[in-house]
Amino acid sequence: MPRSRLALLMLLAAGVPSMAADWPQFRGPGGQGHSTAKNVPLTWSETENVTWKVPLPGLGWSSPAVKGDQIWLTAAVDDGHSLRAIAVNRQTGAIVHDVEIFKLENPGSVHANNSHASPTPVVEGDRVYIHFGGHGTACLATDGRIVWKTQELKYNHVHGPGGSPVIWKDLLIINCDGADVQYVVALDKRTGEIRWKRDRQHTSEPRRSGKLEVPMAYSTPLLIEVDGQTQLISLGSDALVAHNPDDGAELWWFSFIGYSNVPRPVYGKGMIFFASGFGTPVFYAMRVGGHGDLTETNKAWSMNKGALVPMDVSPLLVGDELYTITDSGVIVCYDATSGKQHWQKRLSSKFWASPVYADGRIYCLDDSGTTTVLAPGTEFKELATSKLDGHTQASPAFVDGVVFLRTDTHLYRIEKR
Repeated sequence: MPRSRLALLMLLAAGVPSMAADWPQFRGPGGQGHSTAKNVPLTWSETENVTWKVPLPGLGWSSPAVKGDQIWLTAAVDDGHSLRAIAVNRQTGAIVHDVEIFKLENPGSVHANNSHASPTPVVEGDRVYIHFGGHGTACLATDGRIVWKTQELKYNHVHGPGGSPVIWKDLLIINCDGADVQYVVALDKRTGEIRWKRDRQHTSEPRRSGKLEVPMAYSTPLLIEVDGQTQLISLGSDALVAHNPDDGAELWWFSFIGYSNVPRPVYGKGMIFFASGFGTPVFYAMRVGGHGDLTETNKAWSMNKGALVPMDVSPLLVGDELYTITDSGVIVCYDATSGKQHWQKRLSSKFWASPVYADGRIYCLDDSGTTTVLAPGTEFKELATSKLDGHTQASPAFVDGVVFLRTDTHLYRIEKR
């Protein structure tokens, strides 16, 4: 038995309390990349601070969703013909469930940087909600049993599935933005039946008429609280829209020109921060509050230097500073209120994973398995870098001093030894 595995089992046998915190969805409990974990390791490698490393079947870029003693991920096996849900034991790294959800005769193609299993599961109680874009959506019990599944949500996502679902009360809410149809939908999380569905209303006329690229998008909704009301913030082509999550009714919208939106918006300091997507990239900060069309009234600031606008990586808000990372690895720090740039720095490589704030530090994972750790603040300060084998695109999960990090071939449990 490997020494690291033996040490872990000895700790468990000695009565060390099991870990209680969870990371149940994309970008953590609040959906904005913040972790309450303490005592997180600063560095790691294949031989340092790795408690276990388990091989995963197939390929998937869904992030680890952690609940109790289980870690849930998705994977596409046999070039996407078999779409599966995988549960890994949090303590030992053993795969406890490997369930085929959908078997596809023709999964179609995906972008070279995507997979057929990229949306992150959502775990709540003893239920796990799985989404494979237009391929299908499902609910499992944490014992591995399929509760329901549906392939009713049809849309052509062109480059493969992207955005992850969110939970509101008894609803599972998903952005479905294809080249053919674009809508936001809420499923009954108990049955999978559609409870409400709202077509996108603010796609620009040039895009609808075919003068601009097709209006696909890949962003994950965000639930926020504004003046005592919960709002569902949904980013698609040409508009950021707030819906009433109970029935899907539109509350307000903010229009722009952009498509193929990927980053999840973040919210804080009375503003929503988001990127317009491809086309003519712009990064926006808009003030919340109001109804109807807020395009002309609620813009706080914007940044239109296309080379600095994040196209795939979600932004991170820490205190008074906002951080963005471009696909090419340029990280920029702004004053969140004014948009003033404090600094910019090119990191190690290309980026797809979104940064995480944990234990007073910012962890940035690039596509080569390298994690750069930064101190937050108005001056650039690199604290450490760490390297693992393999290719990395999935955003890591940080729970109770532990980092769960997925590569193209393995899942790691990383912690101070």
